Amino acid sequence: MSTFRTHLPHTEGPLTITDGGLETELIFEHGYELPQFASFPLLEDPRARAEIRRYFDRYATIARERGAGLVLESPTWRANRDWARLLGYDEERLDGVNRDAIALMEEIRADHADLPYVVISGCIGPRGDGYRVGDAMTAEEAEAYHSRQVAVLAGTAADMVAAFTMTYADEAVGITRAARRAGMPVAISFTLETDGHLPSGQPLGEAIAQVDAATDGGPDYYMINCAHPTHFAHVLADAPAWAQRIRGLRANASTRSHAELDEATELDAGDPHDLGARYRALRRLLPNLTVLGGCCGTDHRHVAAIGAAWAR
Repeated sequence: MSTFRTHLPHTEGPLTITDGGLETELIFEHGYELPQFASFPLLEDPRARAEIRRYFDRYATIARERGAGLVLESPTWRANRDWARLLGYDEERLDGVNRDAIALMEEIRADHADLPYVVISGCIGPRGDGYRVGDAMTAEEAEAYHSRQVAVLAGTAADMVAAFTMTYADEAVGITRAARRAGMPVAISFTLETDGHLPSGQPLGEAIAQVDAATDGGPDYYMINCAHPTHFAHVLADAPAWAQRIRGLRANASTRSHAELDEATELDAGDPHDLGARYRALRRLLPNLTVLGGCCGTDHRHVAAIGAAWAR
């Protein structure tokens, strides 16, 4: 059973820790191959599954050191129909993987019951590439496409779902509607280019306004992920009202563009302490920011530095 589905504690608390770049850490730090950049097949490998568990344990330790809550994002970012088909998964097997991912998150939550709270979030990724729009869906098509994964996650102990690396607003609208129909709280996380706009070219504020208008304010909150603070700080400079809807940030370690990261053969881990300082500098511009983690190139060192900077 879900613990927090009717009330998400991290929408009120002063600080909540979440994880970093799972896929890049598995590839560059632990030597795993991730075809299609998908981590969910590793759940079927006992050694890799244990590594994923240790990965989340490190973030639980950071949360404990900060007296913070923890959000566990399931390793299901690529676990939708199109990506799974490329990896040889039929829909029934895929449903099982989504359920199993949440079961692993339950085990991790039980290991860290001393934390103020541990929220389990079912991670949903885009139908297409997370760096470019590709073949865009209408909101209705996106709702139909993502409904099965959302429904499967709703039948587990997941407290919420979160859609990451959204490149255009209509897909975010569809996921929000699917989540609300399934009775699930939902967070929407947009990715941004170096100009602070979505890969679709739409300004961030307009995308948030479009999703809110089309869903009656459906998302519980918004996030930004897979972009460096230097890419979007300028669009927040005047503290626009829509910035109050942003509660989570999972930035990249690297200042490189998506195109540059796509071609990179080595990990750009950036500077953890500089990244922490940049998070802290955003506090005035993002007054409701409470969920702090990382994305590509980040690991527990970055999130620890972010937590330390936030506390100073």
